[in-house]
Amino acid sequence: MNTIPRRIVTGTKNGKSVIVEDQPTENVVEHLPGLIISDIWNTKTMPAELDFETRIPNTGFPQTPQNGTYFRYVVIPPDKELGVEFKPGEPHPMMHQTQTLDYIIILSGELYLIMEEGETLLKPGDIVIQRGTNHAWSNRSNEPCIQLAVLIDANGG
Repeated sequence: MNTIPRRIVTGTKNGKSVIVEDQPTENVVEHLPGLIISDIWNTKTMPAELDFETRIPNTGFPQTPQNGTYFRYVVIPPDKELGVEFKPGEPHPMMHQTQTLDYIIILSGELYLIMEEGETLLKPGDIVIQRGTNHAWSNRSNEPCIQLAVLIDANGG
């Protein structure tokens, strides 16, 4: 399984800023061959509570808490390694929709963002603002793609 970067959490002790945690990320699951997801952090309220953490279950499709957020690290393998076959003119088999506003950054590799109408190739450094729409990810390359995503509970549009 790929190595997920370590997780560093800050806090306050005796009125001074401190590092509360500095260790490898523990919440890592390989949901399908090569599809690795780590739900790094979540919040359950807005505004967020700074001194509270609840470990969250690591799910293939996110379950963002009402009025909350998810911060996730995702490794998406090539479609051929997942056994995903995408036929032009048909919906992508991994098409899904969440009731969230997502900020996504591509760290490495490349990935197609597929919408019901149209698609675009994403490369390292690209940023996606995903506004609760039906979408899928397709990795047509030979290398995994790594993305970071912040998902924020949202009202329907």
